[in-house]
Amino acid sequence: MLRRVLSTLVITLTAGFGLASIPAQAQSIPKIQPGEGRPYEIADSEVWDVPDPVSRRGYQVFVALPPSYAKEPQRRYPVLYVTDADYAFPIIRQINRRLNLEGPRVEEFILVGLSYAKGEDGAVSRRRDYTPTPNGPSSAPAGTVHGQGRAYQTYLRDQVKPFIAARYRVDPARALFLGHSYGSLLGAQILFTEPGLFSGYILGSPSLWYDKRHVLGMEASYAARNRDLPAKVFLYVGEYEALRKGDRRYSQSVDMVADNKVLEKALKDRKYPNLNLKSVVLNDEDHLSVAPRGFTQGLKYLLPAR
Repeated sequence: MLRRVLSTLVITLTAGFGLASIPAQAQSIPKIQPGEGRPYEIADSEVWDVPDPVSRRGYQVFVALPPSYAKEPQRRYPVLYVTDADYAFPIIRQINRRLNLEGPRVEEFILVGLSYAKGEDGAVSRRRDYTPTPNGPSSAPAGTVHGQGRAYQTYLRDQVKPFIAARYRVDPARALFLGHSYGSLLGAQILFTEPGLFSGYILGSPSLWYDKRHVLGMEASYAARNRDLPAKVFLYVGEYEALRKGDRRYSQSVDMVADNKVLEKALKDRKYPNLNLKSVVLNDEDHLSVAPRGFTQGLKYLLPAR
């Protein structure tokens, strides 16, 4: 009798909160977290050490597998590699989960987070690994190292991607890249020097201003040598990343909205036959707040549910 009453109560509450229409596979019970003050864990995730034998730095990759991975052993999946994994990995994992709660809107994918170098402050690691030249901004702390983006690009190609391909059922033709700020500066560098390393790019608020807009020169150099750029590219930037002195909602130093529009126009003017490009300015967002919305729209553009 008690069981029947409790069952009725659960059904009533579920319907009352609008959850009855959610597919059964989306109503899975969350994994119980360890207690007694131990750290919160991201359920169903894996962490692997993937060091760089050239620089001898230690790096890690964080991996989250799609819900169907164990149930469909013959299936291969696209892989999304994300920079700044300390914050981006958990955000993207949950955005993807919520997008598909009431039915598929984004195709399932393997999520791979790219960590900062072990034992280093994240700012130190990303300034070095995500930038294309040693000519960093004057505002950087004294002794800051910049400009080793090409070495990190080689590490991604020769170490990370083979590591993931050897352990998981990946679709080799569908490796995707996501970065924000310096992370997308790295992505733009890859796009214009080795575009085939990834088939799709989400480039959020890219720091195109870096070293006198060095990456825009890389784009022009690529165009001078090539007649096609086979990739799917999603550019986003926040409305308040435009330069407007005196209005604290806006940038006070660089106009990232204008830079994004310059890059968008350059790519469209090239008329590359196999480039799919979408660029958006997201209203009421600044450089720090825009990332979750940009991630969401980028996922829907690059990985629409089939």
